[in-house]
Amino acid sequence: MSKRTRTAGEVTTVDSAAVEFKVDYEQTNLPAGEVIHSNTISVGGHMWRINCYPHVMGSSGCMRGVSMMVEHMNESQSVKAIVEASLLNKSENSIASKGSFLCVFNIRFDNIGWSFSLEDEAVLNYVIDGQITVFCSIMVLHDSSILVPPSDIGKHLGTLLDSSDGVDVSFIVDGETFHAHRAVLAARSPVFRAELLGSMAEATMPSITLHDISPATFGVMLQFMYTDALPGDDELGDSPTEMFKHLLAAADRYALDRLKIICAQKLWDNISVDTVGDALACAGIYNCPGLKSKCIEFVVADKNFKRAVLTESFMLLGQKFPSIIAEVRKRVGT
Repeated sequence: MSKRTRTAGEVTTVDSAAVEFKVDYEQTNLPAGEVIHSNTISVGGHMWRINCYPHVMGSSGCMRGVSMMVEHMNESQSVKAIVEASLLNKSENSIASKGSFLCVFNIRFDNIGWSFSLEDEAVLNYVIDGQITVFCSIMVLHDSSILVPPSDIGKHLGTLLDSSDGVDVSFIVDGETFHAHRAVLAARSPVFRAELLGSMAEATMPSITLHDISPATFGVMLQFMYTDALPGDDELGDSPTEMFKHLLAAADRYALDRLKIICAQKLWDNISVDTVGDALACAGIYNCPGLKSKCIEFVVADKNFKRAVLTESFMLLGQKFPSIIAEVRKRVGT
């Protein structure tokens, strides 16, 4: 089995195999240091086998129990692999992990191994019906030799927004003019697609006047549509929370779902007993079920309830969204 994973700088292909190896421990009368081999295992174009040493002699000349090794058998190829081993435990009737290793196997007969017991008495915990059962997985990692840089499409589109190259529509917002590209806006927003490329009057207008949105909010939204990123909170004016409320409204208006969720998360990140009423109002107006659910959980918490319900914003909430108040009452049992 193989799968491909991507990182910012490279592509890695992983080939893996899992095997079960049974050793007839009670019937094995090998001298100390002698080995029992598993069948050969092919993983990622490399050959492997598990080596079991049923009777290991310590430096003092005493028996030390059992050792297992995973052996890389290719003569000329090195390889990076992750090896993980587990044993079937008799007393717990479960699989006990015995280690996971990331190793570079350089030459033939390069090994990675582990001793899972130092005393014969402990070894018997893993002997079931006279056998020791080893589960071993080998994952071979193939690193790409060609580094792939991270995507920079947002940077390039941001540069396009900052320049006047190719602009074919402008927006006038409270006296300020913003130049843009119909194709980019249409690709990002189904609302802009209908307005700019459909049969609506705006489709043929070189300049469009927008209402009910501030220049600052429209500028940030436009930047997000080109770059898929927002400026830092310190670039959003004196009150980032207020900006996120306005951006949430704009995202809802132009069906920018990802921006909408980001704004909802930002409002939640700054939640308090003083702001939860306003956040719930935003959740109700702009249909943000995730924000609404989290805010209600916050309100009904014992430490917050009495303070939150006495704030002016929460009292106003009852006039506009009685259903939210009813849900809060249901949660607290009143």
